[in-house]
Amino acid sequence: MTDAPVTVAIVDSGVSVPHPHLPGVAGGVAIDLAGKEQEDYADVLGHGTAVASAIHEKAPEAEIYAVKVFENALATSVPTLVRAIDWASERGIRLVNLSLGTPNDFRADELAPAVERAIERGTVIVSALEHEGQAMYPGCLEGVVGVMLFWNHPRETVTSVALETGGSALVASGYPRPIPGVPPDRNLNGISFAVANATGVLAAALIGSPERRSAEDAIDALRGQEART
Repeated sequence: MTDAPVTVAIVDSGVSVPHPHLPGVAGGVAIDLAGKEQEDYADVLGHGTAVASAIHEKAPEAEIYAVKVFENALATSVPTLVRAIDWASERGIRLVNLSLGTPNDFRADELAPAVERAIERGTVIVSALEHEGQAMYPGCLEGVVGVMLFWNHPRETVTSVALETGGSALVASGYPRPIPGVPPDRNLNGISFAVANATGVLAAALIGSPERRSAEDAIDALRGQEART
């Protein structure tokens, strides 16, 4: 079935719709620090809505699901993040956007099993590979699409690069969808939006290719799209 929609889970501060840049979402959940699931995924911080809007801009046909793990600040627990990844992969969601991460490598042992379960279920995780020179988890784990920030990269595209350690990563702009009258450096920006831009471009590249269910498959689809253009 080649016309199945590409589904994307936004693990972030939730999503508030309708929004001028995001007409709606397909559904979602809020997961608190105790791992309890709730139905209200409204975004009180604005970050998740901006991330979802950046993805929708590049892949308007994708179905977006909000997975709220931030409440009053852009911070959560690793167990909550694990539950969020599992929530998405248990439902067969195609892409998981993690515009977040931790530099603490000792947390990798907690995150790795959820990443492995997602890979087994055919869910591709997109997350920051590094930030300010530090490796980030789960973005640097094997099987995750890692993203690097390059401010001068065009917003509309991403670039695949080979890593010295093997495998590939994506390079993307850290600027989100612009707001008329607001200078880019006064808007939300950073590695979060490099990840979102990469997820959006990947989602668009995966339309019509339901068989591509791994990080390398997703990057190959992107390379194929680049070759056609």
